[in-house]
Amino acid sequence: MKTPIYIIYLAIFIAFHSCGVMMVPPGGVEDRSVIGESTPTQKDFEKLPQPKEQVVVGVYKFRDQTGQYKASDMGANWSTAIPQGLTTILIKSLEDSKWFVPIERENIGNLLNERQIIRTTRQEYSNGNTNSGQLPPLLFAGILLEGGVVSYDTNILTGGAGARYFGIGGSTEYRQDRITVYLRAVSTSNGKVLKTVYTSKTILSQSINSSMFRYIDFERLMEAEVGVTNNEPVQIAVTEAINKAVYLMVLEGIKDKVWDTEDDEVEAANELLYSYQKEIEESNKRVVGKGVWERERRSQFSFGISSTFNTLKGDYKTQTMRPGVKGTFKYIFSDYFNANLSFGLQQMGAKEIFRSTFSTYDLDLEYLAMPYSQFSPYLFGGFGIINNTKGEDRKGKFKTQFGGGLEYLISPTVGVRGFGSYHIGFDDDWDERVSGKRDDHFLQVGIGVQINFGNRYK
Repeated sequence: MKTPIYIIYLAIFIAFHSCGVMMVPPGGVEDRSVIGESTPTQKDFEKLPQPKEQVVVGVYKFRDQTGQYKASDMGANWSTAIPQGLTTILIKSLEDSKWFVPIERENIGNLLNERQIIRTTRQEYSNGNTNSGQLPPLLFAGILLEGGVVSYDTNILTGGAGARYFGIGGSTEYRQDRITVYLRAVSTSNGKVLKTVYTSKTILSQSINSSMFRYIDFERLMEAEVGVTNNEPVQIAVTEAINKAVYLMVLEGIKDKVWDTEDDEVEAANELLYSYQKEIEESNKRVVGKGVWERERRSQFSFGISSTFNTLKGDYKTQTMRPGVKGTFKYIFSDYFNANLSFGLQQMGAKEIFRSTFSTYDLDLEYLAMPYSQFSPYLFGGFGIINNTKGEDRKGKFKTQFGGGLEYLISPTVGVRGFGSYHIGFDDDWDERVSGKRDDHFLQVGIGVQINFGNRYK
């Protein structure tokens, strides 16, 4: 069977058009040189009060002290993970703060050579004028700024989610890195370290992709894929961290009277120092390397209510899922462990053969895997009592249970939980029938809301 000529032309046109699309940048992407972006911390310089006198500072080397190279899946990569022009970024930040007068010290040899050339040239053509070779003296620094980027931690938090059904699906991945900057001010008169500050900045990377892989026919395969990746530029992150370090250095100097503000700016300076103290208190609640995750996130007490679905594993082959409800009271006695006391009313049955309502009383020990995070998996296990509220034998029967779940805090007060648990009985008459070798048990899944109250755990 011959392929029609118009189909061939259409395929050629689509192929060339697809190649042409690759040469066109996506919408919103600038293909010309633009002015560099300003960071949020750079705008903080506008809040600073005016100095009584600008401080002359020298920066010899502000280095990348990590020695780290870019990660690569294709063998060795000799490109450094941190930009190498850190001194230039710091000098620009010092200028923007309007508190410092940076002087050239990184390439002081070039400056001295050029001044020597000027002197020599003037002397050769001075025509006997001995003063023609004189140059104004160089400024000297009262303070030296030292430090650098001391760490670049990769993959401190990774995650993702995805789903695929019959060859069609998508996924998303998330990664968080972190850089740390130290900056110290050194007096040139006596060598004393006046102040040291350090800041950190997270670097976020996220990718989203979807794909399809299906056989349309016995000999026809259809495959498609689309995705996008968003990586925060390391240079922007480094600039933001350095700007923050300079901003904090100014505030620390004002607080310790290393330098002074204008007399009419004292009130503005006090307001900034108050906000700075609040920021320090919030920083003390963070876990090292965990960004905004607060240490005192969860309260010492909480209660919750959950909607449950239960499947009885008894002596009947037919199994149905029945609804229920459960209330929980929790007491946190350590960072990772807490005690749970819960009461529930659970419907269970086997289609139309058996149906009843059971009351459950559980005491569990819970382990929270990431207690300082808004999002955390958890495991639990314990003992309990189950009682058939509609059966002939309404005595409580002992059981044991274990399970796990996920918790997400919408706010420090409200959290959402999803969980699954398995309840193993020590009796075989939950369903009012005794048969087989195994005792009765049931599977439970649920979702609920947790309300935190009281003091934060410390």
